[in-house]
Amino acid sequence: MKFLDLAKVYIRSGGGGAGCVSFRREKFIEFGGPDGGDGGNGGSVWVEAVEGLNTLIDFRYQQHFFAKNGQPGMGSQRTGKNGEDIVLKVPVGTEILEEDGETLIADLTEVGQRVLLARGGNGGFGNLHFKSSTNRAPSRANPGQEGVERTIWLRLKLIADAGLVGLPNAGKSTFLAAVSNARPKIADYPFTTLVPNLGVVGIDGREFVMADIPGLIEGASEGRGLGDQFLGHVERCAVLLHLVDGTSSTIAKDYRTIETELEAYSPVLAAKPRIVALNKVDALDSKTLANRKRSLEKASDGSVYLISGVSGAGLKDVLRALWAQIAAERKQDAAEEQPWRP
Repeated sequence: MKFLDLAKVYIRSGGGGAGCVSFRREKFIEFGGPDGGDGGNGGSVWVEAVEGLNTLIDFRYQQHFFAKNGQPGMGSQRTGKNGEDIVLKVPVGTEILEEDGETLIADLTEVGQRVLLARGGNGGFGNLHFKSSTNRAPSRANPGQEGVERTIWLRLKLIADAGLVGLPNAGKSTFLAAVSNARPKIADYPFTTLVPNLGVVGIDGREFVMADIPGLIEGASEGRGLGDQFLGHVERCAVLLHLVDGTSSTIAKDYRTIETELEAYSPVLAAKPRIVALNKVDALDSKTLANRKRSLEKASDGSVYLISGVSGAGLKDVLRALWAQIAAERKQDAAEEQPWRP
């Protein structure tokens, strides 16, 4: 299945059916009076977050969604049938944006969330509705209300607890494959990963979701390489794991390149808690490893984990550090959701 995280769709709710002008005419019944029924309501357009989806690829092949119109009213006090609703099924984590691509309509972060995008038009009143003591034979009926037409954007931001960032070939996919059930493509050339990958990570009987984001390069915020098109997927993460290639001779520069691009993309992303790890340590001798660890600690102004996605060295320690940040974030979110009590 191909990955698509941005789609433009055109929606229109159904118009209401017109009311009916009709009079009762039956043998032996004098002064039958009006009996025109109301028109049916038009169908509405909804969007719902469902399980089992992780891409918006379906909206590449169908961009137009039009709900059915309501049927007109009929004689004998018969109301027209309502138009059927349309439900757009999207992955959890999908944002609904206005046509300008910036104004947020809704953010669907839980399974089963539904949002009304376009309400169907009301059906018009038939002439029976206008009957009164002073108007015994009304001959007018209302037309149905027109439907709503609008253009929206769907933008998917994957739901993950931890995000992997780093330069191309930093070993992110190898790390994700080593610690989770994900099986991303792994090769020895840059930009092997072209789309984000998700994996469920287990440590000490606990589980969390990790996202592997395609590698950034210098100038990504200006559109170079794959650009920053996938960084939105780690905006929801509680913590970022910054992997630095231990076999590189420019450790400090590599680290600063990624940090600069994160800051250029979003202040929110730049403020995320960060854990820094020097990867591929199994390919270094002890002296080189000590020098490069020292260089990375100076650049990051913090502690550095030594890991290897191939040999498995140091993986449990870094996963426990990630879980500590995730658990703290979940605890804070739970405290904010609890109602205040005096």
